[in-house]
Amino acid sequence: MASDTEPLARARLLFFGERALTEGYGLIGFETFPDATVEQLDRVLTELLQTRGTALVLLDQRVAHLASRMLPRVRKEGGRILVTEVPSLRSPGEYRSDIDNQVSALLGGSSLEEG
Repeated sequence: MASDTEPLARARLLFFGERALTEGYGLIGFETFPDATVEQLDRVLTELLQTRGTALVLLDQRVAHLASRMLPRVRKEGGRILVTEVPSLRSPGEYRSDIDNQVSALLGGSSLEEG
């Protein structure tokens, strides 16, 4: 049966983060950027936007909080490029994602600590 839709493009799997994590992500097929800089992140995100590429982008906490000029744009656009954060190996207990703040605001400050 022929399909009238275009075939799905293969999404790129990208990890930007601390060198200690890159080997593991590389073994499962991610393109890795050890000890990534904001310039590397912005260059790849710009390329993805220009080529209308699809990607799953994982950022460690440090990279996620760099002053990237492209990251807010990619997150706002949504759709083809999914960006998420992973905790640092050095301090996983201190990890807080942006969604934590939104849930706390909706449910009350201590809701995430209970249960």
